[in-house]
Amino acid sequence: MSLETRTVRRIAKLARIGLSDQECEAMRQELDGILGWVDQLNEVDVTDVPPMIGTGLAVPRLRADFVTDGDKRDAVLANAPDSAGPYFTVPKVVE
Repeated sequence: MSLETRTVRRIAKLARIGLSDQECEAMRQELDGILGWVDQLNEVDVTDVPPMIGTGLAVPRLRADFVTDGDKRDAVLANAPDSAGPYFTVPKVVE
């Protein structure tokens, strides 16, 4: 399949890409090459290849979900530059 320059200009316009005449010709050749590779893929015999249905067959290994560092409020607040009771305090940003 070969693209016309007019088609390349339309694709560039839809993609909001400005192309000069030389760039348009270079892009046409690149796109022709890509479409040539796709045409080669159409020649491959895939009659006995089952369709790929995604990665649903692979089951991820899950780890147990345990709380390991809870109930350490005082240790966490010790790292804060300023706190008021059990809360972090931050500078006021809204007037």
